[in-house]
Amino acid sequence: MAEAPRRSSRLNKNQGEDTKGKDKSTDQDVEMSDTTEATTADSGTVKVLGAKELEALVIADIKQHFVLFAKSAKTHEARFAVRVLRSLSSLRKRLTAQVLAKVIVNSYTKGDESQKRLLEYLGPDALPAGAAEEETTSYKVETPEVDVYLHLLVMIYLLDQGQLEKGIALSSATVKTVQELNRRSLDQLAAKVYFYYARFYELSGRLAEIRPVLLNAQRTATLRRDDDTQSTLINLLLRNYFHYNLYDQADKLVSKTTFPENATNNQLARYMYYLGRIKAIQLEYTESHQSLMQAVRKAPQNNVTAGFQQEANKLLIIVQLLMGEIPERSLFRQPVLRKALQPYFQITQAVRVGDLNKFQETLAANSNTFLADKNYTLILRLRHNVIKTGIRMISLSYSRISLRDVCLKLHLDSEEDAEYIVAKAIRDGVIDATLDHEKGFMRSKENVDIYSTNEPQHAFHQRIAFCLKLHNDSVKAMRFPLKAVNIDAAEVEAARDQERTLVQEIAEADEDMDDGHDDL
Repeated sequence: MAEAPRRSSRLNKNQGEDTKGKDKSTDQDVEMSDTTEATTADSGTVKVLGAKELEALVIADIKQHFVLFAKSAKTHEARFAVRVLRSLSSLRKRLTAQVLAKVIVNSYTKGDESQKRLLEYLGPDALPAGAAEEETTSYKVETPEVDVYLHLLVMIYLLDQGQLEKGIALSSATVKTVQELNRRSLDQLAAKVYFYYARFYELSGRLAEIRPVLLNAQRTATLRRDDDTQSTLINLLLRNYFHYNLYDQADKLVSKTTFPENATNNQLARYMYYLGRIKAIQLEYTESHQSLMQAVRKAPQNNVTAGFQQEANKLLIIVQLLMGEIPERSLFRQPVLRKALQPYFQITQAVRVGDLNKFQETLAANSNTFLADKNYTLILRLRHNVIKTGIRMISLSYSRISLRDVCLKLHLDSEEDAEYIVAKAIRDGVIDATLDHEKGFMRSKENVDIYSTNEPQHAFHQRIAFCLKLHNDSVKAMRFPLKAVNIDAAEVEAARDQERTLVQEIAEADEDMDDGHDDL
């Protein structure tokens, strides 16, 4: 609290103005910007200066990225390139055509073909006359990594502006360039290029055209052991197959490929989501549930990935219901998921109480939402679970009930359907009862103590397996010191040994001098 007055006094001294009583947020705003109100009384001028400073900061950040890419190529350390790509999300919000044009003009030599091509994609109004001469310092492109990075920035800008045709042309040319270069220092950049390449075609409705290109690139990345590009391409191919409902081809791709262990958490979360959907379609709900749980856990827990969290949790809720489990109510109360999961909450309520009529009404009212989420066919399978839940509740409430009453409570078409469903529930072990066909009623048996069965042991085993898998994944995700760190530590230790040796020699020399004085 004492910091605000000191800031105000400093402003008073520099500007010669009386700022006593100003709001603390106002003081902070003045300090954060390099321009002050003393420059001019016109607020519009302050805004113009702030925009120019912001533009200069963006250009400085991009040039710093060039340095990191050059360092990554020189030292063969991928962590410098990864650091740049992680900052793309924040840089993306600040990109403008003018900023990109200035960087491109001052990064290539005059008359370079790449410079002309990128400026054409940005448009003639991107670079005003004389803008290039305003830049006093420039960073000339010396490595292909910087060139590909500039192409990537222009691709991102075109995507945000909705210029899909230009984006398709530029991304296709960039993909060819990456394939021709064949540099391992381009692995991380190549993965990003392929991602936006597929995104342009997806938004244009031409996703099937690039499938051969992605398959060839995936095989090449596998042979080169390029984990980043390989994981990205596998997810892009699965997304491509799911877009056209080609689940058999997606299953074959998963069975014929091995997802890299060193892939990033984002790519692993996507892969686990796709794998969970495949297993859910194939009726393997236990494996699907495990994959979807990993996808939800691996995904970043922020508002940026809200869309992925919503889609993953929608599918996870359906799989849990198909397994006979009821999702926790707290899941539907999360702010990021509350609105998106509202139709699924209604489905969950219908399944929980076994109300077939409510289930049908909810399904009809939200059919468009379920079709858009591509979960409609999976939700149709829940009808049998609703009926089983209803029969289970009836068997717990009544020791004896006629099939006609069962038909009325479950809203079935006839008593024959009720008899068939009750018989199947008894055979599957859903209820412990007997069926009298001649008299037309169902008699429930007394409740069995669940602790006398193997059910607690099975539940305990599932929890132990989950904890062990979580521990193994955590150990795999641990980061160990790089070789460079070990080399630095060895150099420090060698310097210390040399210092100790020098100290010892000086001490021995002093002892010799003392012995000489004693002889005198």
